[in-house]
Amino acid sequence: MKKILVPTDFSKGSEEALKVAAQLAKRYNSELHVMHMIELPFDMVDPMHETSELPEAMFFMKMAHKSFETFLDKDYLEGIDVKEAIQNNNAFEGIIDSAHKKDIDLIVMGSRGASGFKEMVIGSNTEKVVRTSDVPVLVIKKEDPSFKMNNVVFACEFTEEYKKSFIDAIAFAKTANSTMHLLMVNTPSGFMTTTEAEQRMNSFLEGVSIGDYTLNIYNDVSIEKGILNFGNSINADVIAMSTHGRKGLSHFFNGSISEDLVNHAKRPVVTFKI
Repeated sequence: MKKILVPTDFSKGSEEALKVAAQLAKRYNSELHVMHMIELPFDMVDPMHETSELPEAMFFMKMAHKSFETFLDKDYLEGIDVKEAIQNNNAFEGIIDSAHKKDIDLIVMGSRGASGFKEMVIGSNTEKVVRTSDVPVLVIKKEDPSFKMNNVVFACEFTEEYKKSFIDAIAFAKTANSTMHLLMVNTPSGFMTTTEAEQRMNSFLEGVSIGDYTLNIYNDVSIEKGILNFGNSINADVIAMSTHGRKGLSHFFNGSISEDLVNHAKRPVVTFKI
């Protein structure tokens, strides 16, 4: 884990993410890239445009730099190689673009969750990054002064489409010396016998090099509730999920369990793109 990216809007939630990222950076001797997006209209910053408003744009840039000075003036960042950046871009698209350009290994973001109509139609930038990022995204839900990854729940359907994201999750868990608790949630609408579920999970694991792990089959009314309840039952440190990256109407009507967990889970959630 050489490079960690923390997008910030200077809110309490993003500082909570920064605190966890700082712990990880010290633990793995990582570079910490802290980035802020200012979404100014293109015609405001283009000097060739007839309505260009460069003085106003410069004012917003100076305000952002001033906010950065305060935001990064923290004792817990001492000894860490911190690189700050301010960009003018759409927030979540800019985050994805920067992650690729900087060869980021992990994105750490804060989230307070969303609910109701806002969750369905607007969503948060964190949710959008989770949906589109092919870099693992760790979502922090609250301040955690002693962040651990000893016990990681990885939940999926254990079919071939999940293999790549599972391999990525294994690499993440091995880096952290985690025990992986592999979880299949059994629901009334997709019921499988224990024997069938065990056979599918064991078949999925054939030829895969994995560290410490447990196999778990958990019955619940929905996959999301099953993951949350199982995580509570073992006091998991992190919940790991695969995300489909659905967009448009497909996302609106089908949703994503990973995105629902980002909104509703009280524990940290890390996502891996299928």
